[in-house]
Amino acid sequence: MSNPGLERSVVLVTGGTRGVGRGVADHFATTGATVYVTGRTAGEAPLSSGFIPIACDHTDDAESAAVFERIAADHGRLDVLVNSVWGGYERMVDAGQFTWGLPFWQQPFWRWDAMFAAGVRANFVSSALAARAMVPQRSGLIVNISFWAAQKHIANALYGVSKAATDKLTADTAHELREHDVAVVSLYPGMVRTEKVMEAAAYLDLSNSESPQFIGRVIAALASDTEIMRRSGEVLVAAAEAARYNLTDIDGKRPTPLTLTTV
Repeated sequence: MSNPGLERSVVLVTGGTRGVGRGVADHFATTGATVYVTGRTAGEAPLSSGFIPIACDHTDDAESAAVFERIAADHGRLDVLVNSVWGGYERMVDAGQFTWGLPFWQQPFWRWDAMFAAGVRANFVSSALAARAMVPQRSGLIVNISFWAAQKHIANALYGVSKAATDKLTADTAHELREHDVAVVSLYPGMVRTEKVMEAAAYLDLSNSESPQFIGRVIAALASDTEIMRRSGEVLVAAAEAARYNLTDIDGKRPTPLTLTTV
């Protein structure tokens, strides 16, 4: 699947060593784009030869800044940033108890800090650093991976608040970047067949699931869209965007877009 122009693009996928981020990086590598991938284990994870891995803990501002300095030194530009790094999913079993679905007053307090430090704040810092490259070049796309929990109670309150903050980050940064022709969107995947999901595949209905690479196909289409500024600031649903761009998943299927009712 080709995306015209992307072979000259420089792309950064944060949290790209596994899950959705890995799938996004996998697809962009097939377009001929120069793809940088970050993550704490980026220097150790078995990655495609089409990636440039940079070990980075995105809760450390200095490490994050070093990534963008490296890209600037290598290429002098950045065309696409995909903010896929996130925190708070670790230690779902805490002190012997499965805590992910507990009401907010029973949630471990560390989860709030993890989701905001390694999620929302990390995305803010990366977006700010990316904007410093994109504003002078008057072009660029920032994609924040978010989810329906921003609009509907899913799993727990902390998850919802952090995803709502991500969508507000998208809306307000898009507003401030509009005059500079830099687009920002939130993107909602459906059920993605990540490594962790497939570990529980026997207990899940995967009939309407999406591959991680499917999300990459959608983002590549957005990055190739010459009218992307018209969508800036919006919340986009990956499967709906795939239908709009006439994309299929890697298995040839067309996932049905989730809605507030069906999610």
